[in-house]
Amino acid sequence: MAAGTSSYWEDLRKQARQLENELDLKLVSFSKLCTSYSHSSTRDGRRDSSDTTPLLNGSSQDRMFETMAIEIEQLLARLTGVNDKMAEYTNSAGVPSLNAALMHTLQRHRDILQDYTHEFHKTKANFMAIRERENLMGSVRKDIESYKSGSGVNNRRTELFLKEHDHLRKGFQW
Repeated sequence: MAAGTSSYWEDLRKQARQLENELDLKLVSFSKLCTSYSHSSTRDGRRDSSDTTPLLNGSSQDRMFETMAIEIEQLLARLTGVNDKMAEYTNSAGVPSLNAALMHTLQRHRDILQDYTHEFHKTKANFMAIRERENLMGSVRKDIESYKSGSGVNNRRTELFLKEHDHLRKGFQW
């Protein structure tokens, strides 16, 4: 194998490993961000008052989620490009009989890419489901609180009317 083509393959492998390491770190951070969101609203099995506000609406956590998702998608695209270049190299004419080893390496990098892509989409989908659920729950909680506060006024009025009615009834009894 010519020294130039060997270094090209090695450069591609280095790029792939670097992108994989970067993706691994980003995915861990992304997962932590998504799970911290779901755990931040519960404390000792009870919900805190922050649950009454819509989750991540315009918040820094929402922006961070969007930014990280875009960064990860870009890294996945770059890794896909490197894997494609590696595949082109293994299929090109003049590649020596070490093709089986190259194919094994390429397949390993493809598997890693597939795992990272799957993990990203799964984490993102779980987060979106949590956010949607929390938005719905926040809306329901708001409606319940609104109903309770309105009912409290009505209950007080009803109580006053009943007392007045009772006083009037007792006053007219002979």
